[in-house]
Amino acid sequence: MNVLEQVGRAAVAQVEDAGALTMQFWSVLGKLPRVLPIVGSRRRWHSAVEQMFAIGASALPMTGAMSLCTGFILALQSASELRRFGAMEFVVNLVVIGFIRELGPLITALSVSGRSASAISAEIGTMLVTEEIDALRVMGLDPVEFTLAPKYLGALVTLPCLTILSTLCGILAGYLFLAVSVDMSLRIYLQAAASAILLRDVVFMLVKSQVFATIIVHVGCLEGLRVRGGPEAVGHAATAAVVKSTFLIILADLGATAIFYLMGWSSAA
Repeated sequence: MNVLEQVGRAAVAQVEDAGALTMQFWSVLGKLPRVLPIVGSRRRWHSAVEQMFAIGASALPMTGAMSLCTGFILALQSASELRRFGAMEFVVNLVVIGFIRELGPLITALSVSGRSASAISAEIGTMLVTEEIDALRVMGLDPVEFTLAPKYLGALVTLPCLTILSTLCGILAGYLFLAVSVDMSLRIYLQAAASAILLRDVVFMLVKSQVFATIIVHVGCLEGLRVRGGPEAVGHAATAAVVKSTFLIILADLGATAIFYLMGWSSAA
């Protein structure tokens, strides 16, 4: 096989992945009302709540620790340069804007991707290998409604909440650094942080978290449904889910940031 054939096969595989993810996305949107409270099935809603704890609550310690460390590193690196120009007050703006626009959603998505994308893929892959998916179809149950929809709803609810908490941890780390280094009071830090926050930045952060949640759940489910073979295939699917979801998250973040820049939202006006 020559290089041209390899490139062609890779391109076709990427197009097939995009098509499969699109069809899966529209399929789960049609089943999502069945998972909602009151209007949907009680059992599906209970399953969605369990997924909220599995995806969100269990990821909070790791996500918070990552954001604290990243916020402290960002404040430390920026202060080492801004101190030369006597502009230490701009460290607050850099940390707050950096986490709200970029680092908060990205760190949260990457941490959840490493935990949940592999877990979702392994769970569905195991169900496929043990023929549980086929058993659901025989019993007249839709596998999308039974497996994918509760996970998707759980991610849609918990990932924005995790993103907000992650951003707050990063901003808190910036305060801890400035309190130790320049003895900045909490009141002054909060005033500077509040003046740097724009409503459109917060809205854009939440929209990005919804996009990242969609990528994580759908890539994990797609790779799980592609499992063929035994336990080794399940492991390969879990690895592929993490790699692909991480790449797509960074790609989506790049596209969102480019849109943000082209619309002129990078300025404070």
